[in-house]
Amino acid sequence: MRKIQIMTETIFDRHDISHIVWDWNGTLLDDNHANLAAVNAICASFGRAPLELDHWRSLFRRPLIPCYEELLGQSFEDGEWERIELLYDSGYRKHLHTCELADGVPDVLHTWAGTGGTQSLLSMAAHDHLVPTVAERGLNSHFTRIDGRRFTTQHDSKAEHLVHHLDNQGIDPAKVVLIGDIDDDAHAAREAGAQSLLVTSGLMSRERLEATGSPVVETPVDAVAALRGL
Repeated sequence: MRKIQIMTETIFDRHDISHIVWDWNGTLLDDNHANLAAVNAICASFGRAPLELDHWRSLFRRPLIPCYEELLGQSFEDGEWERIELLYDSGYRKHLHTCELADGVPDVLHTWAGTGGTQSLLSMAAHDHLVPTVAERGLNSHFTRIDGRRFTTQHDSKAEHLVHHLDNQGIDPAKVVLIGDIDDDAHAAREAGAQSLLVTSGLMSRERLEATGSPVVETPVDAVAALRGL
């Protein structure tokens, strides 16, 4: 069978892939500016100078708590992480209405469905926040299932969420590619027995994405084109 290789040494057989699990923030939704505004609201509250996007893309990672402790230069006392979560949520929501779908969305979802493939949506955004956000953009019908973060995990990773997401649909992970924008998406796919494709449109630089060993492309449209062998 023909193999595909994209910008890394990792190779996988695209012919085995029948289902895409899409990430939302930074992948299907172009929301980097809202994310940065929310982070800078936190910085302002803690007396830290605002960040540029490239700097945040060099720092951002999961687990989130040590990431923000590095950003703010301090360890958090009881209640401070909860305060940060509220600040972030408030700042992000102020800008959410200005966030557009990524270039080529929803057309790329139609393209994948036209190949006979199925697709679902899994995000680490809170489930109760994610569902209406997706619905408002008229995308529900494209997905076999939509899941946000429904439970907490010890390592603050998408991995356990992905396992539940696939189990609840009865989908074989070996037939799945997770398309996302951060290194945790690659980690989650490996842990679940799936493949991953990473896009540079979100919160991590190309160099950090390539370090995962997963294929890296620019956009969701490029990702589906790669899966189709174009």
